[in-house]
Amino acid sequence: MKIRPLADRVLAKPEKAESKTAGGIIIPEAAQEKTQTATVTAVGPGTEDEKITVKVGERVMYDKYAGTAIKIDGEDYLILKNNDIIAVIE
Repeated sequence: MKIRPLADRVLAKPEKAESKTAGGIIIPEAAQEKTQTATVTAVGPGTEDEKITVKVGERVMYDKYAGTAIKIDGEDYLILKNNDIIAVIE
């Protein structure tokens, strides 16, 4: 399935949370903190008021409760508004 975001939306693939601490303790999935980093996989065209500021392939940080979670071919993705992205990771 192919998804093309509209307007000022961005499709991003969230990064997996660490399942083990530095000391080797395994953290159960229910107790893992939700990551707020993702890789941009598609971007919309933007609008006159909201220009898209990220590119496909960039790693970004986003607001904790932002976006709409979807599954594409069994993989987790987020559809985010451009203004929910708070930083580009370089």
